[in-house]
Amino acid sequence: MIPERLVERKADWEAMRKAFRWPELAHFNIAEVACERWARSQPGKRALRYLRPDGEVRDYSYIQLSRASSRFANALKAHGIQRGDRVAVLLPQTPETILTHLAAYKIGAILVPLFTLFGEDGLRFRFSHSGAKAVITDSTNLPKMFAIRSDLPDLETIFSIDAREGGTSGFWQELGKAADHCEMADTTPDDPALISYTSGTTGPPKGALHAHRVLLGHLPGVELPHNLLPQKGDCLWTPADWAWMGGLANVMLPALTYGVPLIAHRMAKFDPEHAFWVMEQLEVRNTFLPPTALKLMRDADLKSKPRLRSVGSGGEALGAELLDWGQKTFGLTINEFYGQTECNLVLTNCAEIQPPKPGSMGLAVPGSDVAVIDEEGAPLPQGEVGEIAIKRGARAMFLEYWKAPEKTAEKFIGDWMRTGDVGSIDTEGYFFFSARTDDVITSSGYRIGPTEIEDCLTGHHAVAIAAVIGVPDEMRTEVVKAFVTLRKGAVREGLEAELIAHVRNRISPHVAPREVEFVDTLPMTATGKIMRRALKRAPEGAS
Repeated sequence: MIPERLVERKADWEAMRKAFRWPELAHFNIAEVACERWARSQPGKRALRYLRPDGEVRDYSYIQLSRASSRFANALKAHGIQRGDRVAVLLPQTPETILTHLAAYKIGAILVPLFTLFGEDGLRFRFSHSGAKAVITDSTNLPKMFAIRSDLPDLETIFSIDAREGGTSGFWQELGKAADHCEMADTTPDDPALISYTSGTTGPPKGALHAHRVLLGHLPGVELPHNLLPQKGDCLWTPADWAWMGGLANVMLPALTYGVPLIAHRMAKFDPEHAFWVMEQLEVRNTFLPPTALKLMRDADLKSKPRLRSVGSGGEALGAELLDWGQKTFGLTINEFYGQTECNLVLTNCAEIQPPKPGSMGLAVPGSDVAVIDEEGAPLPQGEVGEIAIKRGARAMFLEYWKAPEKTAEKFIGDWMRTGDVGSIDTEGYFFFSARTDDVITSSGYRIGPTEIEDCLTGHHAVAIAAVIGVPDEMRTEVVKAFVTLRKGAVREGLEAELIAHVRNRISPHVAPREVEFVDTLPMTATGKIMRRALKRAPEGAS
């Protein structure tokens, strides 16, 4: 159905792009590609290693995943779930999460992944908006479901993987009643498969409806940052939750598709030292580590030494200092990549093919066309700053925003999907991020992007994480203000002036912060991106 690897190794990037061809497929189902074909050809092949909270490690083969997911698919149908119905999963990284995904895809239902740290309001909105008829969850999250259930007329069944109470159906009990064979829904690449909700930093969250082809569309952008995955001995893990596109479409589904063992491990809160330990003990070779995780790991007490072959990262720019730390710590170059919930993994680096440039998100992934456009939607020349945009037709691009046609229309201009990110392309095709369109700072006639300043501040030995915004100024329109969390042992006395001078000398006086506020924490989305808008709303109360 699909080749072992979609991107063919070539001498340089442009040659890879020219040689690339998408497989032409009339039929495509995520469950078939990620599980069933392996279950038929290599039934005993290890698909999953689950590190339980109690420390026990359990292995699952493809045939086990196939049979169990077919049983649950039949259980869903027995509870009235039909093709096109929405099925929510409110679980961390567990085998049941995978089984729910596979089961939903098998019957043509639409999967709604939900983050376990959502509170009642966040869950109420997503359940109401999606109209989910069933949810699979656990005892930790049942109280939230019970609290909002009366507000959700569409929700008919709650499956629990452990506790059975309050009218819930036991996941494993229902699975055990069903047959272990399920007829696969005849889906095309363009049939809907899942709804991934944006983090909702502007207005209410939007549900990006993705087709089954979203998996196919991600594969080139997974192969390259992992230095031509799959290779013998590869093993994938990420601390990122599988409810987000970064965990789901960058790691969970591609690992299963490639036949690369997937590590599942529940982390209630990210622990950098434990992350090092997990990678060493379970012999992880390939990992996706968001920038926030890398920054925390940089400040950790390194007791474990994982033997990694590749590290991919995306979501926020890394900067030269963090790339240098990655080289010293892991003995490899961290490959940055870029994408959005609506269309992910369209830019990337691959150190084995072409050296990354510090600060760059990378080059356009084979099979995707990316440009920098002006306000009218026309591509801009190299070097000019504009909005990063992705050409219609990308395999990883969403179908629409669920129940929001006007928001879908706003996302596009002509042939381009607007990202809301400001950036530029250099003469070699590398993309550089400047800011969100609404994060650009206008000061004394200059348009200033916060990313370069944040990278510079994070490069200072005392700084753990930094965020930069513009605050109103009568004379200059806006001036730059920085919010900084410090590394362990850092001394604040005299540090504000030192950091201002650091940016002034390293970049330019016109972008140097006029003020530095030290805070204990910075507001972040659930995926680890700094919420600059929250800082703008409450600039004096970030901590």
